[in-house]
Amino acid sequence: MTVVAVSLGDRSYEVAIEAGALAQAGERLKGYARGSRFVVVTDENVAGTQLPKLAASLEAAGMTIEPIVLPAGESTKSWDQLSALCDRLLRLGIERSDSVIALGGGVIGDLVGFACSILKRGCGFVQVPTTLLAQVDSSVGGKTAINTAAGKNLIGAFHQPSHVLIDPDTLDTLPRREVGAGYAEVVKYGLIDDPDFFDWCEANGEKLLAGDPQARTRAIATSIAAKARIVAADERETTGVRALLNLGHTFGHALEAETGFGSRLLHGEGVACGMALAFRYSARLRLCPAGDAERVSAHLKAAGLPVTLAEAGADASGETLVSHMLHDKKMAGGKLPFLLARGIGKTFLAKDVDLADVARFLDEERSL
Repeated sequence: MTVVAVSLGDRSYEVAIEAGALAQAGERLKGYARGSRFVVVTDENVAGTQLPKLAASLEAAGMTIEPIVLPAGESTKSWDQLSALCDRLLRLGIERSDSVIALGGGVIGDLVGFACSILKRGCGFVQVPTTLLAQVDSSVGGKTAINTAAGKNLIGAFHQPSHVLIDPDTLDTLPRREVGAGYAEVVKYGLIDDPDFFDWCEANGEKLLAGDPQARTRAIATSIAAKARIVAADERETTGVRALLNLGHTFGHALEAETGFGSRLLHGEGVACGMALAFRYSARLRLCPAGDAERVSAHLKAAGLPVTLAEAGADASGETLVSHMLHDKKMAGGKLPFLLARGIGKTFLAKDVDLADVARFLDEERSL
């Protein structure tokens, strides 16, 4: 088992990574329960594939479980589902000393984390992520949220989990498209400040996508260690360090909004296209070598990810896409900071980007 510490004072916790961990989860997780019961929140897809293994392991450790099964998909991150989940947890008698298990991808983790952040002013939760995207990104760091008509993740709170348990074997049940969407977040860590890891991705990404156990375990552990370091330095995104984790997200969230926050464009696919756009825009501004931008797009495309507006299915004007960006959480004083790059592994936060120029850039991108 690989264990990565997220060091946040009295909010510190461990991320445990091991193939087959779900079937052995009971002994590791029972210490996070009050008494002998766990409430496990999952979705309809994961309930049929991973919940039986987790339930059997918890029961073997002397626990009883109360499953709550929600609809699958991004639309579950909503006011209605948040309200219904909180009501259900209250009826089950959840107390502040309890820890609810979030078993699933980023949607379940975000929704359960937010519910636990507000339930009785904060109760515990354990993340058991079952998608690559959740395993390398959303399960760690304490960002929880729901979506609204105005945009993605605009209602939420910082609420750290009590523990994160990652079993890479859960990826075996996922379609390649889902794994590919998560792979975009893996690549992100190399592009932020670790060019050697990007080199590793170029050499090993296809093995990871094909299910090679060593490749995916190394990718998950490296990604989590990078995120833990950044979160420990800037837990609530007040200094700008943690904002580096949003590489590709400003463009990506605009693409998701334009395509309806659904299956047309998965979150990781939006991030992939967003990173390619961020590097091409950086090259357009003469901040980044054109060769680096081309290299980023080539690798993401080879992984089956969209790198152009057309591939992302976003047939909209630059002005329309920029209008989506105005709802970005990073907006401050009417300005929108952008994650740009001076090269691979040299991402930085730019606070003087001209949105009219971004719109012109996106109009030019429509022809690719």
